[in-house]
Amino acid sequence: MNTLTTAPVGPLLDRLFKEAEASHPMMDPVFASISANERQQMMRSKLCYHDFYAALKNYALPVSRDTGRLLYMLARAIGARSIVEFGLSFGLSTLHLAAALRDNGGGRLITTEFEASKIARARENLAAGALADLVEIREGDALETLASDLPEAVDLLLLDGAKALYRDVLASVEGRLRNGAVIIADNADHCPDYLEYVSDPANGYLTLSFTEEVELAIRLN
Repeated sequence: MNTLTTAPVGPLLDRLFKEAEASHPMMDPVFASISANERQQMMRSKLCYHDFYAALKNYALPVSRDTGRLLYMLARAIGARSIVEFGLSFGLSTLHLAAALRDNGGGRLITTEFEASKIARARENLAAGALADLVEIREGDALETLASDLPEAVDLLLLDGAKALYRDVLASVEGRLRNGAVIIADNADHCPDYLEYVSDPANGYLTLSFTEEVELAIRLN
């Protein structure tokens, strides 16, 4: 028995993933009309990420089901009690991580999102999953919301917001990452600066392209 696969979280996640699969940004004629090259440029830009993700505010943009399960498993394996998440959206990844905290005996998950409507949806989902008490949601740009008031030691960091900011968000949290902390970056190929940084042993990380979507790293010192 675990919180992730049993009620209320298990059925809730199944419903949310089905809803996300049925409502994809490419079904939006305006978004679909943007060329793949233009979308990639927008994802990698630090100048227009607010506009790009604001246009996607009605979409969950979740991690995959497998990545969600990986998040839970990693958080459980390291006994995580302190987690930071960049990119709340509708809260699907948050539910996986908070479920791990519950099964680890408790803790605190700090997450951030600049779209108020997404925060409202995520709060509903966390309440439905009976996990809201473990989650602190900070509204605003992560470059500001994660710049201060972080736990002394962070066990796990999830990067799944605006891809262009991965390196900058890591810099904000880096000083609090404990030795052995796990960093999961979803679709990190859209942030070459991040990949270059964590791939350099001199910066204190060991990293691995775990799947086509996930870059997995640990903090070594």
